[in-house]
Amino acid sequence: MIQLLRVDHRLLHGQVAFSWVKNLQSNCILIANDKVVNDEVYKTTLKLAKPEGCKLVIKNITDSINAINSGVTSKYDLIIIVSNIKDAYELAVNCNLKSINLGGTKATENTQNISKAVNVTEEEIELLDKLCEKSIEVEIRQLPLDKKQIYRKDKSI
Repeated sequence: MIQLLRVDHRLLHGQVAFSWVKNLQSNCILIANDKVVNDEVYKTTLKLAKPEGCKLVIKNITDSINAINSGVTSKYDLIIIVSNIKDAYELAVNCNLKSINLGGTKATENTQNISKAVNVTEEEIELLDKLCEKSIEVEIRQLPLDKKQIYRKDKSI
């Protein structure tokens, strides 16, 4: 069962590895990322960050969508982590997911801040708005015990 689809530019780190996994009692983390899948050094670093007793799988976006839709991930209590909103959009739309967690996106010169740790471009706002139109919940929350803030199409939370 998919417990969480999280957007976090840092992918797997303490907040995810310990807070989210523990709170949701997850036993598998899927990192869906087209770049990381081919970066052996980064994959090794991510493997070191995973919690003990939790499986870590790293796939590209297409293979992640195929794995989810095939049902092979159904036996796990799964957290999916992507590094950007575009990848989250692809997974949510193609896998019929109902919710996305925005945990952290990096500030750049082309982004605007919509919460403490979430910065988005105009293109990402368009994707978030499309998710809202499809009745896919977009929540902003760094930690599981933080108050859930819901993104709304009018860019309010």
